[in-house]
Amino acid sequence: MKWSFKLGRFLGIDVFVHFTFLIVLAIVGIAHWLPEGSVVEAFWGMVFFALLFLCVLLHEYGHALMARRFGVGTRDITLLPIGGVARLERIPEKPSQELLVALAGPAVNVVIALALAAWLTLAQAWEPLTALGIAEGGLIERLLAVNVGLVLFNMLPAFPMDGGRVLRAILAMKMDYARATSIAATVGKGMAIVFAMAGLIYNPMLILIAVFVWSGAAQEASMAQVRSVVSGACAREAMVTRYHTVPASASLRELADLLLSGAQHDFPVMKRERIIGMLAHADILDAMRHMPMETTAGEIMREQFASVEEGELLDDILQRDRDDPALAMPVMNHGMLTGLLTNENLQEYIVIREATATSGHHDIWVRGVRVIRVQDAT
Repeated sequence: MKWSFKLGRFLGIDVFVHFTFLIVLAIVGIAHWLPEGSVVEAFWGMVFFALLFLCVLLHEYGHALMARRFGVGTRDITLLPIGGVARLERIPEKPSQELLVALAGPAVNVVIALALAAWLTLAQAWEPLTALGIAEGGLIERLLAVNVGLVLFNMLPAFPMDGGRVLRAILAMKMDYARATSIAATVGKGMAIVFAMAGLIYNPMLILIAVFVWSGAAQEASMAQVRSVVSGACAREAMVTRYHTVPASASLRELADLLLSGAQHDFPVMKRERIIGMLAHADILDAMRHMPMETTAGEIMREQFASVEEGELLDDILQRDRDDPALAMPVMNHGMLTGLLTNENLQEYIVIREATATSGHHDIWVRGVRVIRVQDAT
């Protein structure tokens, strides 16, 4: 995520902190310092805030470690002022697995709350609830209250929050995944409106959460619909088979001619029928602005690039996390280049599949594979 720095790597997962987190931490310290000008109060205020987000981090590790049990990795965890985000490599295959992954985060907070309650009981350190506040009361009791609050808040059916994912998983046990996601997303958008209205009256932070919930619900619903459309399809069916390749010795002048002669933007760089690099459209244009026109493709090509196999499912490809999502992906068959998978062609393929999915139709075949159905002319 942009504007984040790496805090470290724990249990095989990179943890990042968004820079705005530090701004909020400073604001918390100032808010505790202002009433009496006490540096000690400011320090303990920031300690409480840091411990709060330690609980949030443990919450996200609950999701990540449960997902790992089902063979799903976690790309990274990012701490934001409004909470944490664990980016799983993919959604668990079974609704029951997604249900357990969604519940694992709040379960961590339940365990933390019970442990803090046990500590307070053994130490006989309970204070009246009326003494608790955001900046008042015992540190342990405030952390206990925060963890209870995290459980209750996260279990609201505001997809893509935990409660919304629980709702989606339960629905997916009874209906197809796309419809379950659509229903959960609609409920999530309704909750986002409630958050926004509450934020206008009580706490502006709820408005930020409302934006996150609304946009997250819309994106996940859209992705679920796309995954439903391409279900069972592989890269071979959507790839471009008419494309230009270039040798490493091709100059910028030659590349300029290629760009102007057709619609292809990215070019595989070949050596003895083997792909050795990819030329990105943006890199070619940048080189033309700043480098001599005699510069060769080999000098500006990307030697590290994502590729796919012909038989790889589009559903899996769409869930990949790529460094440059705009760059075309070479499609390979036993180490040989057979096509390109571009965003434009993939989008066209999805539109065609979606448009023909529910019409009266018969099968047609492309490249030996049934890919779409078309309506009878009669």
